[in-house]
Amino acid sequence: MAGTRRGGSYGTGRAHVQRVCGILAVVLVAALAAVTGSARAAPGEPLKLVALGDSLTAGYNLPESAAFPTVLEAALRARGHAVTITNAGVSGDTASGGLARLDWSVPDGTDGVIVELGANDMLRGTDPEVTRKALETIVSRLKARNIPVLLAGMYAARNLGPDFVRRFDSIYPDLAGKYGLVLYPFFLDGVSGEARMTLPDGLHPSAEGVRRIAERILPSVETFLTRLGR
Repeated sequence: MAGTRRGGSYGTGRAHVQRVCGILAVVLVAALAAVTGSARAAPGEPLKLVALGDSLTAGYNLPESAAFPTVLEAALRARGHAVTITNAGVSGDTASGGLARLDWSVPDGTDGVIVELGANDMLRGTDPEVTRKALETIVSRLKARNIPVLLAGMYAARNLGPDFVRRFDSIYPDLAGKYGLVLYPFFLDGVSGEARMTLPDGLHPSAEGVRRIAERILPSVETFLTRLGR
């Protein structure tokens, strides 16, 4: 934050008083910006959300119109919510990858972030503590910027063994409880294991699957919007 330098001697003239008042006003605005973060959406303006995720957010092998952020935005607008959702999904991203690009993926002025990361960590068998640390750092850094978070969880594949499953599955409710986040426990609820809801790879949601995700997460997102004053 740029500071304001004051120089010269103090005076008592009206012009000087006005100049000092102007300087104080600038300093006050800067101080408020430091405390409250970047300007948020004004009343009547759409809330600016960012969906920070991997291929499940990005819309792997789907047109942009069928990607999760676009479909969710349309569903929210149909229910009277003025929002825009930026697609910050990157296929193949891990939680650590999302953390590495956090600052430029979530620009100043963002009102809230939907964090959907960790599926690739699980599929690669990454130590759950690495995933936990990356997700917690994302959440804490966004909170430091006064940007609320909705955390979209993931469940580990059961064939990874009970210890891995326990350690991985606990990440999301633990972080939600610690930081007071809105939690959607399983991003692929109603889609995982349903052939017609996934692409031929059996992993990524089809266009119909994305619509189901948006439908099921909608109540949690609406709860999240109430925290943003909408």
